[in-house]
Amino acid sequence: MSRAFVFPGQGSQAVGMGADLAAAFATARDVFGEVDEALKQNLSKLMREGPESDLVLTENAQPALMAVSLAVVRILEKDGGKPLPAMASHVAGHSLGEYSALAAAGTLKVADAARLLKLRGQSMQKAVPVGVGAMAALLGIELEPAQEACKAAAQGEVVAVANDNGGGQVVVSGHKDAVERAIEAAKARGCKRGMLLPVSAPFHCSLMQPAADAMKAALEGVTMMPPRVPLVANVLAAEISDPAAIKQRLVEQVTGLVRWRESVQYMKSKGVEMLVECGTGKVLSGLVKRIDKDMTGLALNAPADIEAFLKTV
Repeated sequence: MSRAFVFPGQGSQAVGMGADLAAAFATARDVFGEVDEALKQNLSKLMREGPESDLVLTENAQPALMAVSLAVVRILEKDGGKPLPAMASHVAGHSLGEYSALAAAGTLKVADAARLLKLRGQSMQKAVPVGVGAMAALLGIELEPAQEACKAAAQGEVVAVANDNGGGQVVVSGHKDAVERAIEAAKARGCKRGMLLPVSAPFHCSLMQPAADAMKAALEGVTMMPPRVPLVANVLAAEISDPAAIKQRLVEQVTGLVRWRESVQYMKSKGVEMLVECGTGKVLSGLVKRIDKDMTGLALNAPADIEAFLKTV
């Protein structure tokens, strides 16, 4: 069976994340130690013990999610003896998960990925004052009518589709008042439900341009290798392997649409039958069936998940 490894984005973090992996595998403890050292911060303690109010901060949640994702992949490779190209034909990640995918594929060193994500989180938070921006999930609507709703709701402010997650789930982002207007405009276009999300900044819209500028400067100073398997990039919904192109897409991704539905469809067109979600939570593996009923999703969160998966590869 042809598989792709996929990596979750913000919202999947939870106190206790990675603790069972660290208890069971020295490999996981090594990854968490590497991230702690890179950030000069005891992030692994925050992941294990909380408080949740600190863990959910963007600058902590982003590297924490990457750390657990990388721990899973390293365990599969080191303890399971399976190199990534033997397990997956592609990698992809949802928003910050794209950095996890690149670290898994050997494009980014884990320490560099951790530092970039810390900066990405800080820059996104700083770009828009708290309370000015918002994000909302629109359920039961597809991309085009959601884009029409944003156009109707803008009224001189910013509101745009941030994530096309598939299965009738679209996320919009921008100025708070415009996002609230977009919820109503989407309902008039058949949206079943719209709800504001508990996020601290309006990700993946033009208000994030200062963060994109910060990431461009930071990425220029980072060495990247070609990935061991192709990356399916968020903003392209297609595969890329050239390090210079990857850097450019990571910058565009800060303000651009996460084309997750199309990315999954692209992987299907390349023969991928299963998406294996590495890390925390089951968001991406849960979305698979809603995007394409012929594909399957599998989440590798716990030691038992990893051990069962290794018997199949």
